[in-house]
Amino acid sequence: MRPPLDPALFDLDPDRLWVMHCAEGPVPKAAVAALRAFLDKELRPWEMDFQEDFLGLPAQVRAEAATLIGARSEDLGITVNTSSGLETVALGYPWRDGDEVLAPLGEFPSNAWPWLALGGRGVTFREVPLWEGHRAGAGAWESRPPRVEDDPEGRLLDALGPRTRVLALSWVRFQDGLRLDLGRLGEGCAARGVDLVVDGIQGAGTHLPDLRAAAAFASGGHKGLLAPQGIGFLWTAEPFRLRLHPTGTWLSVEDGSNFLRPSTDFARAFVGDGRRLEQGGTPGLACRGFLESLRCLNRAGVARIAAHVASLQRAFLVGLGGLPSWSAEADRLGALLEADRLGPILGLHHQGRGPGYLQERLKAGLQGGIHASVREGYLRIAFHGFHREADLPRLLDWLRGLPG
Repeated sequence: MRPPLDPALFDLDPDRLWVMHCAEGPVPKAAVAALRAFLDKELRPWEMDFQEDFLGLPAQVRAEAATLIGARSEDLGITVNTSSGLETVALGYPWRDGDEVLAPLGEFPSNAWPWLALGGRGVTFREVPLWEGHRAGAGAWESRPPRVEDDPEGRLLDALGPRTRVLALSWVRFQDGLRLDLGRLGEGCAARGVDLVVDGIQGAGTHLPDLRAAAAFASGGHKGLLAPQGIGFLWTAEPFRLRLHPTGTWLSVEDGSNFLRPSTDFARAFVGDGRRLEQGGTPGLACRGFLESLRCLNRAGVARIAAHVASLQRAFLVGLGGLPSWSAEADRLGALLEADRLGPILGLHHQGRGPGYLQERLKAGLQGGIHASVREGYLRIAFHGFHREADLPRLLDWLRGLPG
């Protein structure tokens, strides 16, 4: 099976196996070359072009990012990371005293603190366990892992109340890898007058989100989007976007970049597209690298990447099923995979063996050049479009050598 992303596009060390783009993705060599070329232009500012580099480059990024998630470019704005996109929504939302944000228990902090910070404005943040035995916080390591028979979407929709204005959640959960059904959640929220706001970073670049009934989708670029640090995007549905307070930056207004019109002419309206929520001038250097990363992904095709990831996961879990220490996890994750409930992360639960057990496994992996990660009771193995079937025996040999 030929990977949809040719490994030669990256500077991958054959002595190392990187299965943790869920923390940091490798940047394509073409993106690094583009960054260097942009820096060379910065050395000679007379070579910089306002239309091409300052305005045209962000426009190209919005268009490529829109293609990646199956959206319109005018609905996208450029951000510096996931957090800044979610903060823009949280700060711009027309809150009323007593409003509520609902979220799954155990969200990554980037999708908790923007909402928790609204407490001084009379907005409460309420968490909902997604299955029986689900734990987080100090009790995260005691949590039961998700199973195919669980109904997390049903629990969330049942928990929506008369004060709930926003359901804020991660599309793919960072610790256990569960992928939530955005279509079902969006339709359920719309029927109840609730806005669905999505942290999409753990699925963007490997899977295609269903945004038909969502309000907002934020993602940083440095994980599955394989981009440099410090760049991302915020997608918003137009009716939702027009309800948000604009960021109030000079490029979020009509004719903001037209210097033939006096810049001090403030008789202007805010634009209605995604620039309405941008933070002013976009980071040109990061945009240049981001553009090449997005082009790389779009040439491969997200649908092909998703199919490739699922194929690798399926083959890996078959092998894992033959290891007594992990056979139960292979069965649990295999059922979730066949039910289309997983993103790119396979979260292997510690099964009661505790933090020390997984840390020792990580240490053993690093000694063999395998880079994985542990989060809140799960050993995470994340596949992308550049991984190969030949990588699987190496992973299985690593886990086979671990005592149960």
